[in-house]
Amino acid sequence: MASRRFSKGVTSLVLLSSLASPAFAGGLERGGYNIDQLFDTSPFSFQSGVTYVTPQRKLKDVRDTNTSIFTGGGNLNSRPNSADETSNYTIPYIGFKAGFGDAIDCLVDYSEPFGGHSDPGLNWAGANDNIETEIKTRNYGGTCSYRFDVGPGQLRFIGGAFYQEVEGFKERLVSTLPLLLGTGTGVGRLDLEDSGWGWRAGLAYEIPEYAMRASLVYNSRVKYDDLTGTVDLRQVPVVPIYGGLITPVSGSAEAPDSLELKVQTGIAPDWLAFGSVKWTNWSVLQSVAFCPTNGLSCPAGGLTSLDLLYRDGWTISGGVGHKFTDQWAGAVSLTWDRGTSHGYGAQTDSWTLGVGAAYTPTEHIEWRIAGAVGLLTSGSSGVLTQDGVTYGDKVSYSFGNDLVTALSTSLKVKF
Repeated sequence: MASRRFSKGVTSLVLLSSLASPAFAGGLERGGYNIDQLFDTSPFSFQSGVTYVTPQRKLKDVRDTNTSIFTGGGNLNSRPNSADETSNYTIPYIGFKAGFGDAIDCLVDYSEPFGGHSDPGLNWAGANDNIETEIKTRNYGGTCSYRFDVGPGQLRFIGGAFYQEVEGFKERLVSTLPLLLGTGTGVGRLDLEDSGWGWRAGLAYEIPEYAMRASLVYNSRVKYDDLTGTVDLRQVPVVPIYGGLITPVSGSAEAPDSLELKVQTGIAPDWLAFGSVKWTNWSVLQSVAFCPTNGLSCPAGGLTSLDLLYRDGWTISGGVGHKFTDQWAGAVSLTWDRGTSHGYGAQTDSWTLGVGAAYTPTEHIEWRIAGAVGLLTSGSSGVLTQDGVTYGDKVSYSFGNDLVTALSTSLKVKF
């Protein structure tokens, strides 16, 4: 039978062992939303951590399928037909939790839940589709819970809000004609930014004696109704009306809502089993069009667009943890994530094995380290027709089973 000390030592590894896995899940998932620190049994705790991810997605059999010098960037099939699509990245986290009496706990935290960085460069046959694209988010959250006795355990109501900022850019080869004429590089660039609010609500039931906890938390969408930025075509003066100019643009998008069920329970002295199921509404992100805001006419589909065409994501994870001594504990987890691409893009299913360890030299300090290795499954990308609109007609490619690795570490101070 598990004790409360067991709960404090090993259950913290549930977060740790699975921390790296969602960092390369489908859509724009990175750190995601995580409020596990809210359940810390200490009156106060401060936690800071970082995850470093190295995805290794390699595109091959690349073919430029729109060779028009005006609308497709020109014929790029003489360039390399392979490219390294992904870049390494880090995900930080900072959180402070405080307990007020025996019933109320609150958490304020900073995280970067969503993001993406694709950097195949200019020298590949798909440069007319993408040279570099990067999206970043910054999330400032506040979450509180109220708990009270129900049966053998405690029921907890959870609620909170968060403020989220987004920024990003995309570069692609619009036309090779400026290169031939010596009037520019032919590269166009989109920059964008916005901010919005979201909220969360949930329930949790805990029986500390058995290290048992079940939680269900919903995180709302974040509406970016004023997604503004610029389209820079100064290096593409041959484009009618907009060529040679920086044009202010606007659009709208939404960060997805999600629902996650997490369960853990002691299964033997100093042993814990845990699992989770998460749904993320990535299908809210299809094609995000940007139109001029300076009075110029907007072409069909926008002056430019971010074509994502995601389907909903599902993430299922499970594992076990064990406390070896009063100072050392470890955990292992296996995670499956359903890819959000379905014929367009390179986000296929992934399988991830995560391992973690926690060292608690005193009752006030806990240091954690975790690693993960994952398999990004194979697939291909090409033309996709959706709602009568054709996407993916600039470039086609395939990709094999690729490797992704991650390393995370964190320090928690409890008092």
